[in-house]
Amino acid sequence: MAQFIASARRNYDDFPEAAFTAELLEAEAERVRTLHRDGVFRQVWGRGDSPGAVIVIESASLDEARAALDTLPLQQRGMLVIDALIPVTAYRGFGPRG
Repeated sequence: MAQFIASARRNYDDFPEAAFTAELLEAEAERVRTLHRDGVFRQVWGRGDSPGAVIVIESASLDEARAALDTLPLQQRGMLVIDALIPVTAYRGFGPRG
């Protein structure tokens, strides 16, 4: 398995704030909870700079990570912007020396 970091935010260029209804945001949160429960979304943080999230995704490939994001209700409606989907590896500085 590999890990990826996704940075996502609401698409305010195409949708007004009022389009992000409580019901839609609850459906989004429920899907995130399911992906977390299933071990696909390993960690999720709310963004401090704009409404959205930063997500650590665990999957076999970049395509699978994208597919998981594509199951989010906001993404399905075009209401989510994925600013980045970055594959990450272990930091070499924490490995054995010499």
